[in-house]
Amino acid sequence: MMTSEYELEGRIPLGKAIILGMQHVLAMFVGNLTPILVIGGACSLGEAGLMVPVIQNAMLVAGIVTLVQLWTIGPIGARLPCVMGTSSGFIGVCSGIAGSMGGGIAAYGAILGACLIGGLFEMVLGFVLKPLRKFFPSVVTGTVVMAIGLSLISVGINSFGGGNNNKDFGDPINLIVGLIVLVAIIFFKHFTKGILSAASILFGIITGYIVCAILPLFLETTFVVDGETLTHSWVLQWEKVAAVAWFSLPKVMPVKFIFDIRAIIPLMIMFIVTAVETIGDLSGITEGGLGREATDKELSGGVACDGLGSSFASLFGVLPNTSFSQNVGLVGMTKIVNLYAISMGAIFLVLCGFCPKLAAIVQLMPQSVLGGAAVMMFASIVLSGIQLINKEGIGKREVTIVAVSLGLGYGLGSTANVLSMMPQWVRYIFGGSGIVPAALCAIILNISIKKES
Repeated sequence: MMTSEYELEGRIPLGKAIILGMQHVLAMFVGNLTPILVIGGACSLGEAGLMVPVIQNAMLVAGIVTLVQLWTIGPIGARLPCVMGTSSGFIGVCSGIAGSMGGGIAAYGAILGACLIGGLFEMVLGFVLKPLRKFFPSVVTGTVVMAIGLSLISVGINSFGGGNNNKDFGDPINLIVGLIVLVAIIFFKHFTKGILSAASILFGIITGYIVCAILPLFLETTFVVDGETLTHSWVLQWEKVAAVAWFSLPKVMPVKFIFDIRAIIPLMIMFIVTAVETIGDLSGITEGGLGREATDKELSGGVACDGLGSSFASLFGVLPNTSFSQNVGLVGMTKIVNLYAISMGAIFLVLCGFCPKLAAIVQLMPQSVLGGAAVMMFASIVLSGIQLINKEGIGKREVTIVAVSLGLGYGLGSTANVLSMMPQWVRYIFGGSGIVPAALCAIILNISIKKES
């Protein structure tokens, strides 16, 4: 029997599995909740007393859907170390829908109704993916993986600086905390052995928690902006943990479904887009963690799980659940692909869905602590993309595909203002991250340019 954390289905000691699995929870926890906070805020969930139960449900759903992706139910699931969570890719479209429908609970209900239908649509796409595989050779999937990594690096740097939504963004203390975490990760990864090296991300983040706990002994914890006294983002606000309940049952269908064509059409298009991103994520996992390309069965099951998971999430008032690119970088960096270990992280998320206090402890993490880990993880995704592109060698054709896709496709998409005069649906789909236009360019060029004989 295989017993290594570097083997897909090896059995490892429970304690070690929990430690390794927690790395994945810490890497995705904030990102899993952010879309709910943004779209829920735009739709007045807080005023209706629904923000807390929907956030609780988001953790529960992420854990359950991750377990399905890891271990599969029939043809649903990739059986790969793929962590699922609430997709930030839908924020732009959902914000537009909320705005056009006047916000409020009704708008959120329309978004959920569209997610229910769109998720089932993506599941069907997963089942018919095999004949489409010819459009996704390694040069295309590698380009998509690179675009995913590049789009996340700025997210990591924003966290490194303390989170650009915080008033002390860019404060030297935030940068120092992020740097300490990054140095700690490098130290644990390359200058220690055993579990300390394997769980370098976790121990780096714990180092960040310790540093932030000590800092108030030497520094002021508050600052003043425009006459308002604010708390620094690196402060661990334990009182927020004390205020949260130990146990709470999840609330099923907290928001009534509304089926509105204004929400259904744009979200259906986004589910096609997220299927392409999932193909890229799964390709990045297999290349970065297993040193091979993803099989048809893995891609088909993974995309189908994306779809079904998103429909399942809507029943709990949660936005679409898709593969989390943050965790792709973690797999590429650590090479730890053990399904059993990652299952421990998924089970922890399920427990958080019933025990809000556990979630509050993780949510306490300062952005700069997360950023110290994210910078290295996200860059690892780019390297996985390069490895994929190099699988079949790089000739003139491959250079053109990658250069144009990243230069024109990713460049246009990641510089959102350049599309400001375009129709709204174009801005929703192609603006923001650059992943979609880069993927589209790569697919078109791969079809158009013949391979050298």
